[in-house]
Amino acid sequence: MIDFAFSRRYTSPEKEQVPQMRLANEILEGNIRAAAKLIRYVEDGAPDAVEELKKLYFHTGKSYIIGITGAPGSGKSTLIDVLIDSFRKRNKTVGVIVIDPSSPFSGGAILGDRIRMQRHATDQGVFIRSLATRGWLGGLSKATIDVIHIMDALGKDIILVETVGVGQAEVAIMNFVHTATVVLMPGSGDWVQTLKAGILEIADLLVINKADMKGVYELEAELKAMLQMKDYPRGVWKPKIVLTEAINDKGTEELIKGIYEHREFLVTTGKYDTRVRQSNKQELLEVLKGSLIDAVFQKVNKNDYVEKVIDDLVNRRKDPYSAVSEIINKLTEGK
Repeated sequence: MIDFAFSRRYTSPEKEQVPQMRLANEILEGNIRAAAKLIRYVEDGAPDAVEELKKLYFHTGKSYIIGITGAPGSGKSTLIDVLIDSFRKRNKTVGVIVIDPSSPFSGGAILGDRIRMQRHATDQGVFIRSLATRGWLGGLSKATIDVIHIMDALGKDIILVETVGVGQAEVAIMNFVHTATVVLMPGSGDWVQTLKAGILEIADLLVINKADMKGVYELEAELKAMLQMKDYPRGVWKPKIVLTEAINDKGTEELIKGIYEHREFLVTTGKYDTRVRQSNKQELLEVLKGSLIDAVFQKVNKNDYVEKVIDDLVNRRKDPYSAVSEIINKLTEGK
């Protein structure tokens, strides 16, 4: 489970304050610069960023969110680049969130994915933002859901979220998107490993990119065989397989068609509301968990209590289970 709420913890009073309610109002008017500023404040954990997010939340829920996940080198960024073109031709405004791998020490990231989409930089209908993972698992960033809300409030019709290419650990994306797209490519070794740990289960669309490479039809046949092994009763979506050559803009329209078909399925079956409800529940749990941990630390961490507990754990004077029970007792006793 990814803890996005950490973006709002352990903030320093010296951190830059956000002008109260000003950025939110500007974002609602379509100001991209204001959105970029608030995203930076969210990533940095600025205390007043939450107040801005509170106001924006009531203007969200209108964007259609598409997750793009898959192994490194499968062409996710190039695929997103051509998807932007296709959606723009349909007069849809597009927000793109690119999760970049980052240093666990400095927090910095090489924003290569955004460089690949540079040709859209001057398009006012497109807003591309890179987020660093900063050590978070699941292929996402701790600020992802907040940035989705910001782009939603900004008025983007479509929001594309590209995860880090970390293979089997990218299932967290399904909690925050409407359509989850898993990108594969032929000739990438034991690709079955990519489908483990829930990757196949989260896919609404399976995209075989670089379809001009050797082995594409073998991979397609294997995917079809795996899908046939699972029972898909009436009212349950069966993942579609789409072949693309993103670098040559081939198969893009078929992929767009698959996305719209999945959206239509969600709406007509009532599963759209179910998915939105699940996403909201997940977000609530993440924010609640973050706030509770923050409150616990503020309540019990007097006279370096937590550090003393950690010392006890290091020296095997106490086990973590007993330590947690002790902390809970402190809270319930009001000490």
